[in-house]
Amino acid sequence: MFVNSLVYTRAQPSPENSNDEKFKVNHGPYLQHLGETEVTFVWTTNKEAVAWVELAPDDSTNFYNTERKKYFSASHGLKNVDTIHVVHIGHLQPGTKYRYRIFSQEVLSHKGIEVRYGEVAATRVFMRTPPSFRTNDHQKKDISFLMVNDIHERNEMLKTLLKGADWTNTDLVLFDGDMVNSSRNEEQMFASYLDTAVQLFASQTPMYYARGNHETRGEFADAFAKYFPGPNGKLYYMFRQGPVCFIMLDSGEDKPDSDIEYGGITAFDVYRDEQAAWLKEAIHSKMFTEAPFKIAVAHIPPFRGWHGEEEIANKFVPLLNEGGIDVMLCAHLHRFVRKDPKPGDYNFPVIVNSNHSVLKAKADNATLKITIVDANGSTLDSVTINRR
Repeated sequence: MFVNSLVYTRAQPSPENSNDEKFKVNHGPYLQHLGETEVTFVWTTNKEAVAWVELAPDDSTNFYNTERKKYFSASHGLKNVDTIHVVHIGHLQPGTKYRYRIFSQEVLSHKGIEVRYGEVAATRVFMRTPPSFRTNDHQKKDISFLMVNDIHERNEMLKTLLKGADWTNTDLVLFDGDMVNSSRNEEQMFASYLDTAVQLFASQTPMYYARGNHETRGEFADAFAKYFPGPNGKLYYMFRQGPVCFIMLDSGEDKPDSDIEYGGITAFDVYRDEQAAWLKEAIHSKMFTEAPFKIAVAHIPPFRGWHGEEEIANKFVPLLNEGGIDVMLCAHLHRFVRKDPKPGDYNFPVIVNSNHSVLKAKADNATLKITIVDANGSTLDSVTINRR
């Protein structure tokens, strides 16, 4: 478990005396879309600020040994002033461990060319081990990953399912949707599950998110991409770690767009058409075709019946069949289901994880083993898939 006390606040000279709340990092940081040569950091502050990350190699030097390079949250040449901070760093080396430190400095005012700054909040590294991460590497011989879903704001269940995880040897975590009941505001999102994820693993082990239908509901739903920025600017994407290529799909809502429950605000049929066009190209990419194992992740399963299931079955499954995926990992049903390949429909096994179990998987160049473990620690099922 990682202790969620990563930052301290350093006072800066200010002409103002204020009784306002002390400037601080109130959520995060957490890793997003870790790749072979890139990583994204996300965190928030309680007041508007500029933000940056300092990166250091994982060598024997103290973090204070030299001035570390700064990577700013910036857009079009200007530092972003905001309460949510997203810093993307590229040009990294595959399979390499890095240490990092986040910084935010409050912006008190900006008038003309005069900018007045306040306090700085930063990661504690004095007499402490800095947080770290290791970039992905497609040449890695074996990987281990976890998947949870349908937590629906049950922090204690999330803690129970991830209790005892070997984080040193866990490469990544998949969130397969419906971590909330609906999307209302930032504080609700963090309090529902994300603060817990940061406390347990997310500042050093990457989390990859396949959005569920409940994340699409509520007045804060359109902000989702700000907190979980995709590597291609989308909420559907592909990444490779070791022998596995993961295709993360956004299955959208489960009812027709015209359903009264959505208030006329959804357009998921067209959105899934857009994804299908992307998927058609993705399955022919080098990243996908050269991977020993290919896994599709989507919240809604392709079992037909409801509109969303029909859309997944009709628009995504034919392309996943063409690409020859090895397994599809789903959620949504709140119960465990495993279905073997169904000729003429889906040519691969479909595993649906329940809302009270964790999916644990290990893969090497020859086999992919998936185990489902419930909240009591009992094994519900285990399946081994051999490389084709």
